[in-house]
Amino acid sequence: MPKVLRILNRFNLGGPTYNAAYLTKYLPSEFETMLVGGVKDKHEDSSEYILENLGIKPVIIPEMRRSINPINDIIAYRKIVKIIKDFKPEIVHTHASKAGTIGRLAALRCKVPVIIHTFHGHVFHSYFSNYKTEIIKSVEHSLAKRSTKIIAISDAQKYELSEKYHITSEDKIKVIPLGFDLSRFREKTEEKRKNFRNKYHIKDDEIAIGIIGRLVPIKNHELFLNAVKYVKEKSNKKVRAFIIGDGESMNDLQQKTRELNIDFIDFTKEDGIATVTFTSWIKNIDTAYAGLDVVALTSRNEGTPVSLIEAQAANKPIVSTNVGGISNIVLPNQTALLTRNGGAEDYAFKLLNMVENDALRLKMTHAGWNYVKNKFHYSRLIEDMNDLYFSLLKN
Repeated sequence: MPKVLRILNRFNLGGPTYNAAYLTKYLPSEFETMLVGGVKDKHEDSSEYILENLGIKPVIIPEMRRSINPINDIIAYRKIVKIIKDFKPEIVHTHASKAGTIGRLAALRCKVPVIIHTFHGHVFHSYFSNYKTEIIKSVEHSLAKRSTKIIAISDAQKYELSEKYHITSEDKIKVIPLGFDLSRFREKTEEKRKNFRNKYHIKDDEIAIGIIGRLVPIKNHELFLNAVKYVKEKSNKKVRAFIIGDGESMNDLQQKTRELNIDFIDFTKEDGIATVTFTSWIKNIDTAYAGLDVVALTSRNEGTPVSLIEAQAANKPIVSTNVGGISNIVLPNQTALLTRNGGAEDYAFKLLNMVENDALRLKMTHAGWNYVKNKFHYSRLIEDMNDLYFSLLKN
């Protein structure tokens, strides 16, 4: 029975946790899998309940965190080396950057036969200074050279890794899209919609626009706020905006909202009605999608944003920047209006068009589920990964 050691950055809400969990739970019985991961940042919502619901008990390494800390990173590395020596896996599969660096170094030291790394996104632009970015690219290039296989989660990401940033050659990359259990976005939708809209006092004639994710600079929520202001000034429709999530940028975004003279409310502190509502994290996110009318995304850099897959599963129209692998996970002009990255006027205009054009919104509520239900279901993910593991073990 081949053993797989799966190493994840941290157990926060997002695509990497879901995929690591499904791969741990549902890989065929020919494999024995151990799941190891770090801890979430303080502003992130925990995803450990996902593992608990699946009956998975991961090994948690407290020292493995998102930020770079030489002392903690060395401790995490030593712990993973010990786990590898005790567990004796044939495959070490790492997910995301920190786990990919520490985990692959440990696997190389222990001479693990098959070493695989999945890029769930990358930090090669818009995160760090040019100098730091070049160091990160150099490290990733070196580790990719010594890895058995690199997994990209979209064709666009494969192009970036091979042709744009020259991390590794095209033939070393396998594209395996993410996979989820999307059925909950199709169940009791009317009841969920009523509950969400009642909680946040959304009237039937109000259009609810939501943006879902971490509140950090890379997500560029200021673009969203500027677009909301534009829509409020140009449209006769009644519009409410919901910023769902938390993070280091919370205070800055609330200050930006004040500067734009947009009324807002922090729903974690008081109940009420405003143009912009900060909700913090919503655990049962399927209820939020049911209650929203439009889903927005404004990121400067993305891998495969889970919120857009979930939005399509819920048949919600999307307005998004066109970065990373986004064009590979939506149907442009069928499920989403895409705007060039950084094009503030273009983004605001497209959001206004989505609000004003009732027929467009209605049209875009029909194609999403049919597009994502098979392409991004976890059963397809399991099948793809099973085939890859056996092919690499055989070789």
